[in-house]
Amino acid sequence: MLRGTAALVVVLGAFLPREDGALAVYTGGKWQRWYSTATAPERWGRPLPLVADAVTWIRAAQGMEVGRLRLSGPGEAWRVGVVLVRIDPAEVEWKLHWGMAAGDRKAWTIDSAPPSAILAMNAGMFNAGAPFGWTVIEGQQWGTVGTGAIAPAFVVDSVGGLALIPAESLQIRRARRGVSLAFQSYPELLRDDGTLPAMIRPGTAAINLTHRDGRLALGHLRDGRWIVALTRFEGVGGAFSFLPFGLTVPEMAALMGALGCDRAVSLDGGVSAQLAVRDSAGVWQRWPGVRKVALGLTLEPR
Repeated sequence: MLRGTAALVVVLGAFLPREDGALAVYTGGKWQRWYSTATAPERWGRPLPLVADAVTWIRAAQGMEVGRLRLSGPGEAWRVGVVLVRIDPAEVEWKLHWGMAAGDRKAWTIDSAPPSAILAMNAGMFNAGAPFGWTVIEGQQWGTVGTGAIAPAFVVDSVGGLALIPAESLQIRRARRGVSLAFQSYPELLRDDGTLPAMIRPGTAAINLTHRDGRLALGHLRDGRWIVALTRFEGVGGAFSFLPFGLTVPEMAALMGALGCDRAVSLDGGVSAQLAVRDSAGVWQRWPGVRKVALGLTLEPR
């Protein structure tokens, strides 16, 4: 099925406006260019108003706000919708859920979240079917530190402190104990106060920087809040929103930087990416994935 729909989008793409290496945001009733591969900064020191101010935030369940963006880029990124969730960590509790079933099957989806959850999403990456790298659930270690220079870990300590720990510091942090929740993921998008890791800068051969995909990312904002960003393909009237088409890794890093993140990491994307948020009326708003995953992350009111 994906082959047929992918071919359709490629054909349609020949008739769509494209400017290689550039992204535009829909704001003020028009498309405005805000990013170019040729002029991309190596560090995002502050939010980019053209992007950050284009988001209208709506209050959701306790401690959360939901916003939307529309982006346009080259090829199959012609129309990309972005769902954003801004989170006040003082108002919520983070829960990690083991998603592996008998026979080494990935079994978790957003529909697996408990009734008390106000947000549900997939977490981390997977390796040979199991969660990748260091995994801690309710203080219990489920995995060892995975290798990779751009594979940080999201960590919640025993007193509720949150951090995105770079790969080179994970062994030290693990030895200190006092971790109640942790999962690794990759690639790292922003580090060291908004700096792009060298391995995801244009011109590097470390990873594929031109592949377009559906994306899911978790970032830390400079004001102390956290943000989740999920992309969805919106071409062809949104009829193929399930397709894993969207941004490149550098473009996703730019989006998180433009929104005001000083640290960010990509989570499992493509057909695995999924998100559900409870709105202020208690209604579950869902953006499901196609594939079941190995780890789930939920929030509950504190």
